[in-house]
Amino acid sequence: MKVWAHISDSLKTCGSCALVTVVDVDGSAPREEGARMVVRPDASFFGTIGGGTLELEIIRKAARLSADKVALLDMQTVALGPDLGQCCGGRAKLSIEVLTANYGETAELLARQENSGQVFTTSAELRDGCVGPRRLLEEPVTHPFSLFESTDKTDARIIERFGEARTPLALFGAGHVGKALVLALAPLPFSITWIDSRSDQFPGAVPANVTKVALDNPASALDDLPSGTFVLAVTHSHALDEEIMARALLLQRFGYCGVIGSKTKRARFIKRLKERGLNDLLIAQMICPIGKTTIKSKHPSAIAAGIAVDLLERIEAGQIRETTSSGLAQNMTHGQ
Repeated sequence: MKVWAHISDSLKTCGSCALVTVVDVDGSAPREEGARMVVRPDASFFGTIGGGTLELEIIRKAARLSADKVALLDMQTVALGPDLGQCCGGRAKLSIEVLTANYGETAELLARQENSGQVFTTSAELRDGCVGPRRLLEEPVTHPFSLFESTDKTDARIIERFGEARTPLALFGAGHVGKALVLALAPLPFSITWIDSRSDQFPGAVPANVTKVALDNPASALDDLPSGTFVLAVTHSHALDEEIMARALLLQRFGYCGVIGSKTKRARFIKRLKERGLNDLLIAQMICPIGKTTIKSKHPSAIAAGIAVDLLERIEAGQIRETTSSGLAQNMTHGQ
C-alpha cells in the first residue's frame, strides 16, 4: 500500500485522516510490526493491521479521533486476550497519528518519494503530542517506527521507515505458467522483469510491479540484471531454459536460479551443464523442480501458487539469516 498517496488524497478530500502503525509485537498477533492503515473520519480505510476485533476497534478509534480534526499522536498497547478476547495471546503496540489539512504539503512530498518505489527513512520532532513535518534521512533503519525521547522527556523525535523492499525477479517465459506467476506475484514484494522473445504473448495490461521486455535473445537480459535478482525460467523451450540457467549460474551473482521441470529434466540439465564446463558447485545452485513439490496439480495457477510460496519462504529465511548475522556482529562489537 502506498501510505502517503492515500494520506495526501484523504487530506484533500476529508481534511483529516489517521495513520495507524503497528509499532511493536510481542507474541502472536495478526500482523507484523510496520503494518499500516490510513483511516478516514467516516471509518473508510486503506490497508490492514490484520483484521478481526483489533482492527475493528482501532478503525473506530482512529475514525473518531480524525473526525475531531485535531493533530495528535496516540500510542497504545493492546493485550489481545485480556483486552479484546482474542485467542492470539500476544500484545501489539500501535500508534494512531491524526493528520490535518496543514500537513498536506509534507504528505505530497512523501507521496512523490513513495512513488519512486524505494524504501526511505523520515525523521520528525514530537512536540505537545503532535508529529511535526517529516524530513527525509539518508540513513536506512531497521525498524518501521522508533520513538526517541530525551532524558528529561522534554524533547522527542520519531524515526520511521516507509516504502516496501521488493526483491527483483527476472521471469523468463510468457506462456501459461508465466502468466499465472505474474498474477500470483502481483500483490507480493517483487519487482518483476518479464522477458520473452514473443512480444505477442504478453497480455496488454500487467500488474504495476511488472515490466515487459521483448528480446530476440532473452538470455542476454541476464547481463544487465542487478545482483541478488531471482532468476526464474519457465519458457516454451528446454534449450532456452538451459541457456538461461547456464548463463545465470556462470555470472554467480543471483539470489536464486530456478527452472521449471521434473527430476528427469534436472538430471539432463546437470549432464548438459557439465558438458558446458560448469562445475558441481555452480550446478548445485540450480533449483529444479521449482516451487512446492508437495502440490501435485499441474494447473498453471497451482504451479504458480507453489512457486510463490517457495520464493517467499526463501526471502524470509534470508532475512532471518541477515538479522541473526547483524545481531552477532553487534554483540562482537560490544565485546559480548
